[in-house]
Amino acid sequence: MTATAAVLLGAVLRHGPVARSTVARLTGLSPAAVTRNSAALIELGLLTEVAPTVPYQGIGRPHVPVDVNTGRHLVAGLHIAHEFCTLALLDLRGRVRARLTVPHGDPGNPAEVLAVAADRLLRLHAEELPGHIPLGLGVAAGGWVDPEQGMLVEHASLGWQGVELRALLTARTGLPVLVDSHARALARAEQLFGAAGDRESLLHLFVGNVVDAAIVTGGAAHRGPRSAAGEVAHLALGDPAVACPCGRRGCLEATVSDRAWAWRAHRAGVIDHPNIFDLVEAAEAGSAAAIELCLERARLVGRAAAVLFDFVNPDALVVTELGTSRLPACVRALRQEVAAGSRASGNTVLPSSFGPDVLGVAAGAVQLDALYADPLNLHNPIRLGV
Repeated sequence: MTATAAVLLGAVLRHGPVARSTVARLTGLSPAAVTRNSAALIELGLLTEVAPTVPYQGIGRPHVPVDVNTGRHLVAGLHIAHEFCTLALLDLRGRVRARLTVPHGDPGNPAEVLAVAADRLLRLHAEELPGHIPLGLGVAAGGWVDPEQGMLVEHASLGWQGVELRALLTARTGLPVLVDSHARALARAEQLFGAAGDRESLLHLFVGNVVDAAIVTGGAAHRGPRSAAGEVAHLALGDPAVACPCGRRGCLEATVSDRAWAWRAHRAGVIDHPNIFDLVEAAEAGSAAAIELCLERARLVGRAAAVLFDFVNPDALVVTELGTSRLPACVRALRQEVAAGSRASGNTVLPSSFGPDVLGVAAGAVQLDALYADPLNLHNPIRLGV
């Protein structure tokens, strides 16, 4: 019954509001199975019946559509970046309903950073969505994340190692906590809620202060031993003239990361402070020098993505990178480079679907992926801060 409920909930997510008879036709499930599982999901508050868009004029029992219930539950998200944490509250369609950025007070003290972020998350829920019941907290970060152990094994730019994310945040919030890398979480979010849809295979490349990747095949993320898959930071796909802290030259992350590229723009006099958001905002405002730097980064990312695309050969490639999220010209440059250097076609190369909410979606998707995979096995829901 669990697998059937997951198939049904996924179909409603993609097509809802939708009649039960249509769900049966789309999924191949029997009408009885659809009826039985719909009732179970409605009782859990995951589905809801909605008024038909067209008044019923037929004979017999009317077809009442069902849809994902976004008015009862939510998931909380906490994304750990180099300089700040992003806190988010998401509905069950993966839409961010409230978001807050909290700078790290003392980045050398992970427990303190997480405690402050958790407390602000409790307050965010109390202030913004107190009537929604959280099903759990999703935590996402760059670097090496081990979901089974609930641990951030290594985050190189922060200098964090062996941080027990699940234990620390469960104790602070009282919520069930799941953790994963932001690249894997966003890959699944693209399949659940984004433009990638239900494509069976996907390559996701995340370019921020951390540069990493995720591979989805057969609808599931490839993790490898201790979930270490996705390490691309030190692939020799960057500028050979750029030195990396690892001691080598030409590492991808050392060349195109947010910090590296912002410093490049700052040294060139394009922006006053080494901040990647300042660079992209300058490009949006029409600065020719800023536009060219954003396009150059998109082209470098595209060349690296082309190599990774041919190695994996996925149905779709998604790139999360600030320039391609906000500048259409960067999307075109990215696609041209990937197409020139690989077997990919233009319609298989996609920018992130989530815009400014991308970090919040990454965190929330850790919980939402588990929910849609096994909707009948909900954790005992409790209110944040109660």
